[in-house]
Amino acid sequence: MQIRDLIPWSNNKGGEIAKREEDNPVFSLQRDVNRIFEDFWRRFDQPFGALGRREVGGPRTDIAETDSTLEVSVELPGIDRQDVDVSLTDNTLTIKGEKKSEREESKKGYHLSERSYGSFYRSIPLPSVVDTDKANAEFKNGVLTVTLPKTQEALSRVKRIEVKTD
Repeated sequence: MQIRDLIPWSNNKGGEIAKREEDNPVFSLQRDVNRIFEDFWRRFDQPFGALGRREVGGPRTDIAETDSTLEVSVELPGIDRQDVDVSLTDNTLTIKGEKKSEREESKKGYHLSERSYGSFYRSIPLPSVVDTDKANAEFKNGVLTVTLPKTQEALSRVKRIEVKTD
């Protein structure tokens, strides 16, 4: 049983009542509101929350720039390194992965079998100042960090300007 099954407004029963509801604008509005609540509760039934869902932005990602590098950090809690794929194509960093989980338990009087699945996909356009050939990635404690050094040309273009006071 899922949590949304316990909600009284989610009882979708057919029959004569359903036919009358189609013609009544109040019932149509109620059906739309019910759908909103059901969509909200459905998020809690999904494995790993909303991980990777584009409408919520996917996994939390930070992009930081220093004088010499661009660093992308992505939070991927509960995901194993071998389930993450990082690639660079045409100055676009693509990070994708998935998590699968199966649990089976049998004890006296009951049998439990659960399966869950979640995936994500994140594509980040990179500036042309990044040297994609020297990129490296590290996965530690559920955080993926991709370090992208800037090209020598970009580093040589940096010019410090002295700020004067009156």
